[in-house]
Amino acid sequence: MQQVVDLQRDKAFEDLGVQLLAISPDPGAAWKQEGGSLGITVPTLSDPGNTVWTKYGTPGWMMATNEPGHTFFLVGADGKIAWLRDYGAPEHGGAMYLAPNETVSQVQQALAGS
Repeated sequence: MQQVVDLQRDKAFEDLGVQLLAISPDPGAAWKQEGGSLGITVPTLSDPGNTVWTKYGTPGWMMATNEPGHTFFLVGADGKIAWLRDYGAPEHGGAMYLAPNETVSQVQQALAGS
């Protein structure tokens, strides 16, 4: 959740003009409690059946606990994925946190089509 907190506070991320939406299989009450204590103000979605992640996700990145990985999607207005990255995946470094400036850089590249 710290990733969400840091991105929502990052001016460079805000300047990208994309909407941040945090999705988790955690129950809504847990999101509200934990997110509220951390000051999360961006929209959040409780997806206990992993329906959204299954639609957009890559099953190969499912964690050993049978939960989605730490996946970022950039979805266009047409509903199609413009960019996808799971930072927890070994091929992306296995990190569960990426500094906002690195996320901003990668999203900028995706928006530019490179």
